[in-house]
Amino acid sequence: MADELNDDLSTGTFPQVKKRPPKTRRSGRAKILTSILMTLLCALLGFGYVTQLQNSQSSYSTLSEDELVRLLDETSKQIDNLESQKSQLSEQLKSIQSAADKQKEVERVAKENEESSGILSGRLPAQGEGVVITIGQKDKHIPASTMFTLIEELRNAGAEVMEFDGVRVVTSTSLIDTENGLNCSGQNVEPPYVIKAIGDPSSLQNAVQIAGGVGSQLRVKYDAGVTVKQSDNVQIDSVRQSTDYKYAKTVE
Repeated sequence: MADELNDDLSTGTFPQVKKRPPKTRRSGRAKILTSILMTLLCALLGFGYVTQLQNSQSSYSTLSEDELVRLLDETSKQIDNLESQKSQLSEQLKSIQSAADKQKEVERVAKENEESSGILSGRLPAQGEGVVITIGQKDKHIPASTMFTLIEELRNAGAEVMEFDGVRVVTSTSLIDTENGLNCSGQNVEPPYVIKAIGDPSSLQNAVQIAGGVGSQLRVKYDAGVTVKQSDNVQIDSVRQSTDYKYAKTVE
């Protein structure tokens, strides 16, 4: 009722504006507390960043000269492979753009890539020079993480196709520890494990047997027997069925 009287212009008065209550000490303390928390948060983030940076640097500083040389060689090979793939794709793109019948050229290129993509995706068997690795387990269980590291080392060394105890290794391959051995992408496998890898035999063997590498860890830490045999004809017959993707679709 009082507000209505104050808003009545016939009385010649203006609406009254209520003054804001004075700030209490509580709001001032809240601001101080917020500033302190923000400062602590920034300090923690900075500490975490510096720690991560030091860890990254120390991970390389602890490597031996042979290990650093191996990493450099593997990185150089990966760069060369990517450059080769880039050149091949560029040539195929140019041939499609310059072709009179583009649709026919696209079909030709697709057929040309069908075999290589089938081998890389695991849909087709493969053969070629490479290595056959046999790992025997004694009293100590060899964990899945160590075997996965071995697979990664072989891939970094240029392995194009791999098979783990009869299971085709692809990008989605998983390794899980079991009571009697390992589970490789849903299939139980037991030692001795046989790993076949197609690629440059010398590079693949060096990736396993280099001093301080995964082969040394298997022998020293788990008392495992590790043998690597080079071969001019490594046969990999295991294949993986194509995956039905739920969310990913081909770009049209």
